Amino acid sequence: MSKRDFYEVLGVSRDASERDIKKAYKRLAMKFHPDKNPGDETATDKFKEVKLAYEILTDAQKRAAYDQYGHAAFEQGGMGGGGGFGGGGNADFSDIFGDVFGDIFGGGGRRGGGQSRAQRGADLRYNMELTLEEAVRGVNKEIDVPTYVSCDPCGGSGAKPGSSPQTCGTCHGQGQVQMRQGFFAVQQTCPTCHGRGKIIKDPCGSCHGQGRVQKTKTLSVKIPAGVDTGDRIRLTGEGEAGEYGAPAGDLYVQVHVRDHHIFTRDGNNLYCEVPVSFTMAALGGEVEVPTLDGRVSLKVPAETQTGRMFRMRGKGVQSVRGGGLGDLICKLVVETPVNLSSKQKELLREFEETLGGSAAKKHKPKSEGFFDGVKKFFDDLTS
Repeated sequence: MSKRDFYEVLGVSRDASERDIKKAYKRLAMKFHPDKNPGDETATDKFKEVKLAYEILTDAQKRAAYDQYGHAAFEQGGMGGGGGFGGGGNADFSDIFGDVFGDIFGGGGRRGGGQSRAQRGADLRYNMELTLEEAVRGVNKEIDVPTYVSCDPCGGSGAKPGSSPQTCGTCHGQGQVQMRQGFFAVQQTCPTCHGRGKIIKDPCGSCHGQGRVQKTKTLSVKIPAGVDTGDRIRLTGEGEAGEYGAPAGDLYVQVHVRDHHIFTRDGNNLYCEVPVSFTMAALGGEVEVPTLDGRVSLKVPAETQTGRMFRMRGKGVQSVRGGGLGDLICKLVVETPVNLSSKQKELLREFEETLGGSAAKKHKPKSEGFFDGVKKFFDDLTS
């Protein structure tokens, strides 16, 4: 047996985790493997030394003994008896690929493979459409979800009531078998039990040995106030039941809020357009504005221009993630009158005449400023 400190051999500290030890082993084993160093006895000896250190330091009981007694723990009469770890260094080279590549091929190497468990059931997604009012206030919804559920007669085991699954005789409950060819040893799923470690000799008549059956189940989903499009609600354990009694997956309810005919939502704020007559925009007044809590009155100042925004604080939405209430942002749109009578048209022409002349800039500052800018633009082009 090598007398070098096993931690030194692997180049790790004495408090190194098993993961760190395994990582160091992979690197060194690939470096010194006899296949990569044909005829190099020094490399072969180092490979054996690395493998021995790995085997001891990745076994909790053996590592504890080594930490307390050093190499003496594994001498004759000690733990495991002299040749217990490779017969004094005669390592089985074919095992290297099981150790180094076990994770890649889906196994756990020779060590710690354990019994393969049936896979957890699949997660499901349910797309739920809500009105803006439902999303803002919260609502309880009942949904029907087609899925797999655990079989009642067999309790999800897949075996006929009164019987139980038996340990697989091929893999002895491990769920994996090791295929060897020369230096190679590859972990593969057991062909008899398909990785479950157990076989069902007398399957349940209801689920035909699967441990689950198809069913549409009705669920009550509580939608919290303030959700928005893109939010997702998880219902733990309400997805598909796993095979052979494995845990069920989760159900994710994906929220989509339908467009509203008045309001547009942006975060915690609501936006809406409020049409007003040009008379009210010019002279001022009050207009009723809708909110999710009812109608409120908005005071429109005289000489308000179209597109002006008015903020009504606290009339928006409170997000499901917390924080204060958002605001309602009202955009005033001055509506041009249509379907005018001859008299109305004549009155408008007379009114327009009163706005012209030297008083134009006073009454129509934006129009005058715009056309002055246009005139200057063309003058600059021709100069």
